[in-house]
Amino acid sequence: MTQIDLNCDMGESFGPYTIGADEKLMDYISSANIACGGHAGDANVMDRTVRLAKDRNVAIGAHPGYPDIPGFGRRAIDFSADEIYRMLIQQIGGLQAFCHIHHVRLRHVKPHGAMYNQAARSSELAEAIAAAVYDLDPNLLLFGLPGSELLRAGKAAGLNTVAEAFADRTYLPDGRLTPRNRSDALITDQQTAVKQVERMISEGVVEATNGEQVKLEADTICIHGDGAHALHFVHGLYESLREKGIKITSPGSS
Repeated sequence: MTQIDLNCDMGESFGPYTIGADEKLMDYISSANIACGGHAGDANVMDRTVRLAKDRNVAIGAHPGYPDIPGFGRRAIDFSADEIYRMLIQQIGGLQAFCHIHHVRLRHVKPHGAMYNQAARSSELAEAIAAAVYDLDPNLLLFGLPGSELLRAGKAAGLNTVAEAFADRTYLPDGRLTPRNRSDALITDQQTAVKQVERMISEGVVEATNGEQVKLEADTICIHGDGAHALHFVHGLYESLREKGIKITSPGSS
């Protein structure tokens, strides 16, 4: 049976602010990327989201990002490799602690936003991230864009890597995600997203914004849970994949 992981960024609420419908979305995913207090999230939200994922048997991942709550971690910040390393140790280690007290294993790491996109191109940043992940737990999976410096660095460090594609984002001809400041960066139509995901899984290709067919490896599919119609979007994608006989399961699961 064909299978795929569906992952979603979660735990991005903080203080009195609620972002995303985590509890409802958790029913339609197999992996949760939980914010670690950098771009979003706080100790209370981290604790609550770990417990929620455990209860729903969803694989737990750390979602560290630049410490930039006003910019939601989507602005590039110039840190040294050593600073990035320590930042990752702090953020991932914090989520590991909550996993420990709830007797559940942290399964993967997926950098957020600008850090994720920069690490796709910067070998120095990618190597700092991979080193932090490996030093915390060499059994952690590292999520990243196919063909990225991040996955290359992860493999070189001895980590198992997971190639990630996006259901609700468009792609450039070189395989990069279309920048969010472009009007065609996001896919809001559910059926368009379903067709894109089905081709990613069955053919290993995605249609770029200029119509070119681009080869794309996909072990996991990211769906974003913070849009206005996110729950309807995710539920529809989940049901469509299941109707096609595609099993939704976390990486490494049978």
